[in-house]
Amino acid sequence: MQITSSAVSLTVEDVEASASFLREHFGFAEQMAADGFASLGHGSAGVNVVFLRRGTEVLPEGFRDQVAAGLILAFVVGDVAAEEARLRAAGVEITMPLREEPWGERLFQVTDPNGVVVQLVEWAEQQH
Repeated sequence: MQITSSAVSLTVEDVEASASFLREHFGFAEQMAADGFASLGHGSAGVNVVFLRRGTEVLPEGFRDQVAAGLILAFVVGDVAAEEARLRAAGVEITMPLREEPWGERLFQVTDPNGVVVQLVEWAEQQH
C-alpha cells in the first residue's frame, strides 16, 4: 500500500468556527468546502484537517450525533514559547500553559470554539 496523503476528520457543531480558528491562528488554508464540510491544509503540517458538521449523513449512522472529544490535534513547532506568546498576544485563551514533561516534551494547549484541543509541541534536542 502506498499512502499519498493523510487527513484527520473531526465532527463538530460549527464547521466554520473551527475552520476559521485554524486559518486565523495556525496558517491553514481551505482546500475544499461545502455545507457542513471543510478541508484545510497547511504546507508543512503533513496532514489535512477536515471538519464535518455533526449529523452529516457521510458519518456512520451510529456516530452522526457524536462530536470530536477526547483527542488532541498536536503540531510540532520549532519555538513553542514564541508560538504561545504569539497566540496569547492575538487574544487566544491558553487552556494549558507552557510546560515541560520529564520525557523532553515542551507543550501548551489552546481550545477552538467547538472544544477541539490544539496542542503545540517542541521536543528537546535529544528526542529528535
